[in-house]
Amino acid sequence: MEKVKWGILSTARIATQKVIPALQRSQFNEVVAIASRTLETAQRAAQAAGIPKTFGNYQELLEDETIQAIYNPLPNHLHLPWTIKALEAGKHVLCEKPIGLNADEAQTLLDASRRYPHLKVMEAFMYRFHPQWQRTKQLVEEGEIGDLKTIDTVFSYYNRDARDVRNQAAIGGGGLLDIGCYPISVSRWLFAQEPKAVRSWMEMDEQFGTDRLTSAILAFSTGLATFTVSTQLYPYQRVQILGTKGRIEIEIPFNPPNDRPCRIWLRREKHEEEIHFPLCDHYTLQGDAFAEAILRNKPVPTPLEDALANMRVIDAVRDAAIG
Repeated sequence: MEKVKWGILSTARIATQKVIPALQRSQFNEVVAIASRTLETAQRAAQAAGIPKTFGNYQELLEDETIQAIYNPLPNHLHLPWTIKALEAGKHVLCEKPIGLNADEAQTLLDASRRYPHLKVMEAFMYRFHPQWQRTKQLVEEGEIGDLKTIDTVFSYYNRDARDVRNQAAIGGGGLLDIGCYPISVSRWLFAQEPKAVRSWMEMDEQFGTDRLTSAILAFSTGLATFTVSTQLYPYQRVQILGTKGRIEIEIPFNPPNDRPCRIWLRREKHEEEIHFPLCDHYTLQGDAFAEAILRNKPVPTPLEDALANMRVIDAVRDAAIG
């Protein structure tokens, strides 16, 4: 079976703990190399994960002609430059969300990608590949909850580590970019349109200079989406989707476990259904979907135009914020 050969840019925790194991379990992918800022760090990660090749800098990995695709989990401010460098080196790229620091960067990447139409680039919104979200999308589209009118999302964790990239404003830290991108993506995806107005409130951390608590209202032509995200609240996540005839509740929307089944609830006037989903890993499903786009030369499931649209809303939330 033909497999896509991957190189991993950096030993970021999401790469070593989530994406690399998921790709190694997948059908159409093979992780063949990893790079870090020092060779020793790359070698330790490679030994732990059973990866054959290591590089002491990112550029050397890009120059390896055996590598077909790059996974970019670098800090947010490095998403744009290293994704473009990977394209220039002839590699397909799966880049972690958010695709950049702002819509201007997303537009720059989209423009750059059009110079390489034979290469695939995708923002890594893995949640969309999980069966719980595929089923939710289907239920909404088929009118199982009537007309979709509102989506409410809460997503939080607690992190006060000054060394963590999420708490460093200069490199794209803060809750809006890190996790606020999820409820924005969810809302645009389920409403299948872009918001026409945004209202938001933001609380900044005086030490880090990052947004530690953000709430927003997105007004669509057919309904509203509200969300609250925080980097300094008790860890929690939940999505409520309400229509004129029912609602859907997603128990663990963005970090569903891969070691036990997941569930959502569909509730209507005379019907309540708990829908279970078998064990799966949305990172594995995302990797195989991206690999199939490469191997079969078909469009990626989530094009860069969608990433640009999401960044425009993120910018709007940031620009509208009071507090």
